[in-house]
Amino acid sequence: MASGLFALIDDVAAIAKVAAASLDDTAAAAAKAGAKAAGVVIDDAAVTPRYVTGFSPARELPMVGKIALGSLRNKLIILLPAALLLSWLAPWAITPLLMAGGAYLCFEAAEKLWELLTPHDEAAAAVAGTPTEIENAMVTGAIRTDLILSGEIMAIALASVADVPIFEQAAVLAVVGLGITVAVYGAVALIVKADDVGLHLAKSGSGVLRGVGRLLVAGMPPFLIFLSGLGTAAMLWVGGGIVVHGLEEYGVHEPGHSLHGFAAAAGAATGAAGGAVEWLAYAAGSGLVGLALGAVIVAALHLVPRRGH
Repeated sequence: MASGLFALIDDVAAIAKVAAASLDDTAAAAAKAGAKAAGVVIDDAAVTPRYVTGFSPARELPMVGKIALGSLRNKLIILLPAALLLSWLAPWAITPLLMAGGAYLCFEAAEKLWELLTPHDEAAAAVAGTPTEIENAMVTGAIRTDLILSGEIMAIALASVADVPIFEQAAVLAVVGLGITVAVYGAVALIVKADDVGLHLAKSGSGVLRGVGRLLVAGMPPFLIFLSGLGTAAMLWVGGGIVVHGLEEYGVHEPGHSLHGFAAAAGAATGAAGGAVEWLAYAAGSGLVGLALGAVIVAALHLVPRRGH
């Protein structure tokens, strides 16, 4: 995995802890909640850049800013009150909602893979309209996707602090929501402007700086492709892991039991790197579960004949 994204995870937990430093209990809970939501954070950071790719460089940062503001509205105005209301009135609904969100992530990833494997008309798929209308459509789509991912983040955070008073839950969710939004969209802004910085250095720099600029210009297109693939993989492992964990909570121990056993065996066989290998093995297994679930949903939507057709 990209070390920068894992560094982002650590930054999120640190931001949550520092922001709530005046309340020791809240700081600890926010750090814990932010860490548990880390997988979805990777997905969020990896998915967003594709929404601003292909636009004028002058519009990239304004678009990221609009998406970031939409993400804050999603988390603090829509999801935070809804999560607290859910925790108060129907705590039993948190797990099934998490599982539904996880299944949606699996579907989104499988849908992307389906589109790669099946030919489709690029012209028909393109968004029509003026540049402003196209930009607004892309921003709206990004905010809509963020709502799903943010819902997963807030639900995971809520589940990790379900046993604390509701006011502390609100503080933790606010800290996690704000910290993750700043970290994710700060990283996205750096990613989408890296090629412009590289072009500037290549033209006006000298020596090492010119070489760095050329490396950035040449390296960003394949990096964005890698990031898109990472986002798809993250959707599968996060979504699959959420569904597997939810099944375990309802007493359905497979495939979770087998995944844990496989991951533990892989970790035990690799010595000093055992912890990392165990995590990767479990993530890979969760991703396969997510792929299978997503494939079933995609098949139901695209391949099963519908009445009247």
